[in-house]
Amino acid sequence: MRRFHLAEPLVMLATVVQWLVLSIFTGALVGVGCTIFLRALFATEGRLYDAHWWLLALLLPLGGLANGLLLHYGYKLSRSGYKDNAIVAVNEQHGRMPFRTFWIKPLAALITLGCGGSAGKEGPCSHIGASLAAGVGRVLHLNPEMRKRLLACGVSAGFSSVFGTPIAGAIYGVEMLAIGRLRHDFLFPGIVAGVTAFEVSRHLGVPYPVYHVDFVGDFTELLFLKTVLIGILCGAVAWLFVELLQRSKQVFGWLRQRYALWPPLLPLLGGVVIALLILAIPTLYLGLSLPLMDRALQGEAMPYLGFFWKALLVAITLGSGFYGGIVTPQFVMGAVAGGAFAHLLGLHAALGAAVGLVAVVASASNAPVAAILMGVELFGADATLYVAGACVAAYLIIGHRSVYPEQQIAYSKSSWVFAHADLPVGQEKVRLSYGLLRWWRMRRRRSKVADADGK
Repeated sequence: MRRFHLAEPLVMLATVVQWLVLSIFTGALVGVGCTIFLRALFATEGRLYDAHWWLLALLLPLGGLANGLLLHYGYKLSRSGYKDNAIVAVNEQHGRMPFRTFWIKPLAALITLGCGGSAGKEGPCSHIGASLAAGVGRVLHLNPEMRKRLLACGVSAGFSSVFGTPIAGAIYGVEMLAIGRLRHDFLFPGIVAGVTAFEVSRHLGVPYPVYHVDFVGDFTELLFLKTVLIGILCGAVAWLFVELLQRSKQVFGWLRQRYALWPPLLPLLGGVVIALLILAIPTLYLGLSLPLMDRALQGEAMPYLGFFWKALLVAITLGSGFYGGIVTPQFVMGAVAGGAFAHLLGLHAALGAAVGLVAVVASASNAPVAAILMGVELFGADATLYVAGACVAAYLIIGHRSVYPEQQIAYSKSSWVFAHADLPVGQEKVRLSYGLLRWWRMRRRRSKVADADGK
């Protein structure tokens, strides 16, 4: 059938105009919402690192109890039956989220970070973006497919606003939905909304750091292989972080069932555990830990186990029931690990920290494209060759694990591994492919025959 030569371009032009209007409006709305949250956060979080232990020991359990009460009773206000998880909303709920309770997670995150819980700031911002975008879709009576795209661009706007990386944040909001799949039809709305939210937040006074890491020099194949080794190391760091997070949730879940604990008591218990740990762990690992990350990017010496202490505190904080973001801790862990181990490979500590920062995000979040672009936006175009191999290597090393249990598996990362498509990571148990198992069984059979003949 002959195609109409003018109809299709006109429809595509109308699509571009449509999403320009929707994305700019949504991005501006999200930028304002995230700015309000970030200003409230900056007013409270920075005082943690100079606080006395006895004050943190008091604030952490109290903050845990406040978190638990807020989450336990706050969600009883919801009557829609929808989950307020952005990934679930796009993949399973046709772009719908409860709006009545959208304020709960941002307030809970302020309590978490204000009292000393170790978490991130991007989770509440992406939640604000998703909730506001879902609300816009509901008011405009958009169809389910458009609601999904609008919600995804709201998530992208939230990430762009908080990271200060509009393109990488926009791609992250789309790439985090599924492992191995990047929906191109989400990209234009996400990028427009991300750039708009970033510009609005910057205009309203949100500060974004500027990093100066020296990537200038002769880039060689050996240097590339060294950055890949940093990526492999960061993949292992991300793997450990995901495992600690899962084990922490299981332990606190077991305590709740075993002793019939009232749910708000779990984060209180988590606060007590963290208060005991900071007798031995520096308070720099509490809260966002951005001063620690900044020191790593300046080339200061980092402890070898620094990434582990941060991962442990975050796992206890989030696993016990506090609420907070989960990407900023990945920045910190990657920068600390990369800075600590860089000299073993003959790399400058600051370069290792910069590569590690984005590599852990690529791995733990399964977002290698966004992580590479994040490296470019944070450190300049000269960083591209340094971070690309590291991010992809880290992405492969972690396998089919994720800090987002709701993240779906679209495609397996290896032909030697089989996983059902479109199932959440937390539900799918990946296994070796039939071809690899057959080869392994044949190899074992031949080995047994050879041993028998030898006897």
